[in-house]
Amino acid sequence: MQSEIRLKSKPRLEDYEPIVSKSCIEELRALARKLSGKVVQIINSTFIGGGVSEILGHMVPLFNQLGVDARWDVIRGDETFFEVTKKFHNALHGEKEKISPQDFALFREVTKQHLEELSFYGDIFFIQDPQPVGLVAKKKEVGRNWVWRCHIDISKPDKRVWNFIRQFVLDYDAAVFSAPNFAQRLPVRQFMITPSIDPLSDKNREIDQNTVDSVLTKYGLTSNKPMVVQISRFDRLKDPLGVLEAFEIVKKAVDCQLVLAGGTAADDPESEEVLEEVRRRANGNRDIHVLLVPPESDLEINALQRAATVIIQKSLKEGFGLTISEALWKGKPVVASAVGGIPLQVKNALTGLLCYSVEGAAYHLKRLLTNPEYASWLGQNGKEHVRQNFLVTNQIKDLLLMFLAIGLPGKSSDVVHL
Repeated sequence: MQSEIRLKSKPRLEDYEPIVSKSCIEELRALARKLSGKVVQIINSTFIGGGVSEILGHMVPLFNQLGVDARWDVIRGDETFFEVTKKFHNALHGEKEKISPQDFALFREVTKQHLEELSFYGDIFFIQDPQPVGLVAKKKEVGRNWVWRCHIDISKPDKRVWNFIRQFVLDYDAAVFSAPNFAQRLPVRQFMITPSIDPLSDKNREIDQNTVDSVLTKYGLTSNKPMVVQISRFDRLKDPLGVLEAFEIVKKAVDCQLVLAGGTAADDPESEEVLEEVRRRANGNRDIHVLLVPPESDLEINALQRAATVIIQKSLKEGFGLTISEALWKGKPVVASAVGGIPLQVKNALTGLLCYSVEGAAYHLKRLLTNPEYASWLGQNGKEHVRQNFLVTNQIKDLLLMFLAIGLPGKSSDVVHL
């Protein structure tokens, strides 16, 4: 069965003018008019949980405010299907996974069910990540323009899994990646478009200190000692255990506390298991707070980030890592792994500090915790970097240009940086 939503956004386009300028909004309107009468059908695997659904939840309403008829659908799958696609996800990131011929067969079988259940009504089909990649089989019947958007770091993928996914990607008109080093050898046009945050969403808008204090009280946190925070879905590739190890090193030199906060996703069956591993590893340490934050708790995430002294993102692999932009937008100093799209956001020693190990993370955390002036300087630089590059208006502009470009002639091997 198909599900579709048309979300309404509280912020109006005009509300973004003080942040990005009036001319930016006028440019978006001008580009959107060129897509008048076209329907953009966006398909992914879940409405709730994870960065992709969060991006779409803010982007789709703004498209519609611009007059672009954007509609969002999801595919359905049981736990077995999402276990397989999670293994695909990890393998595409370069992790070792045991994937059987039966797993590939299951993916094909469930894709056939999706092809029968979904209604394909778009003029442009914007398919997100590997779970629904096989829907392009419908292209032979309905035609139109098809774009595959990959949010995963596939710079060094497991070749067997990538070759399986690649056979579907070859039928698309274009592929979109989040960083230049994710590009692949493909006979289709490739676009580099970074994800984005919404500065007016509950997760990123300005909030008062009373709101911050109430969230700290709710979760039993104290503001009387420095706070290191990582906000991430509970996923092994986010390396929460590595964060715990780094914190234990820092704690020997600086009296501070750690907050690991995040949720789970419907299409990520491993998340509950990882959460329990983290809780066991914390072992009742009163300065380590492991918080399961339910979906749609954006205001609470906002408050936790604003309460942080330093924000860390110690991912082992990362597609982009929007929690970095969220932190920088709040003027917070960031320590993050030099993986995936993170170095696009953290320019080392300018907008944050990059690390390559547990020990490196601990060293940088101590450096920022003991040098607040330097930490503040990094955070302010980071905020302006996000303003210029990683706000939702930037991404909408890039996507509008891409939607227009795929209807134009171009060499099949073009890689376009928007």
